[in-house]
Amino acid sequence: MSAPLPLSARLPIYLRLMRLDKPIGILLLLWPTLWALWLAADGFPPLHVLAIFVLGTVLMRSAGCVINDYADRDFDGHVERTKNRPLATRAIGTREALLLAAGLSLLAFLLILPLAPIVLWLSLPALFLAASYPFMKRFFAIPQAYLGIAFGFGIPMGFAAVQGEVPAIAWWLLLGNIFWTVAYDTEYAMVDRPDDLRIGIKTSAITFGRFDVAAVMLCYALAFALFAAIGVAAGRGAFYFAGLLGACGIAGYHYTLIRGRERAPCFKAFLHNNWVGASIFAGIVADYIAFPAV
Repeated sequence: MSAPLPLSARLPIYLRLMRLDKPIGILLLLWPTLWALWLAADGFPPLHVLAIFVLGTVLMRSAGCVINDYADRDFDGHVERTKNRPLATRAIGTREALLLAAGLSLLAFLLILPLAPIVLWLSLPALFLAASYPFMKRFFAIPQAYLGIAFGFGIPMGFAAVQGEVPAIAWWLLLGNIFWTVAYDTEYAMVDRPDDLRIGIKTSAITFGRFDVAAVMLCYALAFALFAAIGVAAGRGAFYFAGLLGACGIAGYHYTLIRGRERAPCFKAFLHNNWVGASIFAGIVADYIAFPAV
């Protein structure tokens, strides 16, 4: 029986398991949370709330990655892009991985204790969504929609932290985030489609079939339409819509990448969604600076 690895050797494995070497997931989770905090606060949110949500996003995304790899440990080895993940190669044990996920989740929960009680209550469905998403791929035809709810639950939590309640605009913003998530995660799923078909995983790229590109662009359009409506309802100005227009232009560029359905360009389009979120956020911040709420 081999001796257990020292902590110094396990730490790089933990970091890879938490996907901290690939921050795109954290960014895609963070942007909607930041949109929500700025809209809820009508400008720059309280600094302690901002710090809690940024750190909480990193912790929960990391925990979600560990749970995802635990759920997919017997599948990842058959997928070209994921075959070298720590649980797929048995570089780390399942019990150790689950303890890591639990520890990260506990730290995230401790972070929000100073916030309003409604945030604590909302953290329960947020945790359930994060833990259950990886298993949706077994039977749900479009698990990307479920991911959109999980990735967007920082939106109602952000509004609750700032305003003490979750207004209707928060739920509309969450719906827009669901469509955006389906768009970018379908691009991601198009990369793995041949492997997923072989091992029996369900994804939106498989469900949409030959209409996958059209479905991605429709989801972008629906997301941006909802974000525009939210801007009107919130009384935002030109900079908000300029940021949204920039995001539309980026999505248009993604069409040129995914229309050939080739792995590398589809993955590039997925990664490029960081700039979609950043463009929208920049528009929100600039708009509140130029047109402060009264």
